[in-house]
Amino acid sequence: MAHKTQRVNNVVVVSDLHCGCGLALCPPTVQLDIAGTYKASKLQRVVWQWWQEFWHEWVPMVTHGEPYAVVVNGDSVDGRHHGSVTQISQNLDDQRSIARTVLDPVVELCEGRLYYVRGTEAHVGPSGENEETLASELGAVPDKLGHCARFDLWLEVGKRRGLCHFAHHIGTTGRTHYESSALMGELGEEYANAARWERKRPDVVVRSHRHRHIEVRVPTNRGYGIVFTTAGWQLKTPFTYRLPGGRVTEPQIGGSVIRYGDQDLYTRHWVKELERSETETPHYE
Repeated sequence: MAHKTQRVNNVVVVSDLHCGCGLALCPPTVQLDIAGTYKASKLQRVVWQWWQEFWHEWVPMVTHGEPYAVVVNGDSVDGRHHGSVTQISQNLDDQRSIARTVLDPVVELCEGRLYYVRGTEAHVGPSGENEETLASELGAVPDKLGHCARFDLWLEVGKRRGLCHFAHHIGTTGRTHYESSALMGELGEEYANAARWERKRPDVVVRSHRHRHIEVRVPTNRGYGIVFTTAGWQLKTPFTYRLPGGRVTEPQIGGSVIRYGDQDLYTRHWVKELERSETETPHYE
């Protein structure tokens, strides 16, 4: 009897790893090309422990132990950007090596069902060249033109072919009360463009870039239309303190799962937040 392939019911999404930054996801010890050994900071070790918990405890639980695909939705390395000095190494080979160490076990967990979306040029190079190299080295599923890292990804999930659209960028804001505005705009653009050209509209729209998770759901004839942004895996950088919302909030660390259940697509999100800085009490004698 011929083997019948089954559609995967689960997609795990992570983004904004920023490997190579001294304030981002990093294994406990890293061997650099010419600069010796780097040991992760105390906070980096916390984030690394969360990475292990996410993949080895939470993901198996919410996917019910079933097979899953993985989408890395951009900015997996930090690059050389904006004159910053927070990198572990500005050697891009070092940064890609760290990312491979982080993601090689994930490729095994998803049995090679790895999809890659290119992030911000400031981090991953012009046209996302560094993520294309990294995605190729990791064996990511190529598109029809042979690219291992794409600018966007359309993915069907589950037996009823729930349609998901992934891209890295979305508008940002420094004000919490506007945080959902760009998501509603993105969903509206998706629906309008699909109607205009009589194409199937997406059931789930996924964006990243902000390092903050928020989800918006609207009722549709197929249940709910869902749009969300993903949390990241980077701590608070000096750039964040210039933003009105950024300077009063803490980094959000985590990832998401899109799952096709008994009837339709739904989402689950795993988000952690670090404690804010300590409160000081002045004294006098």
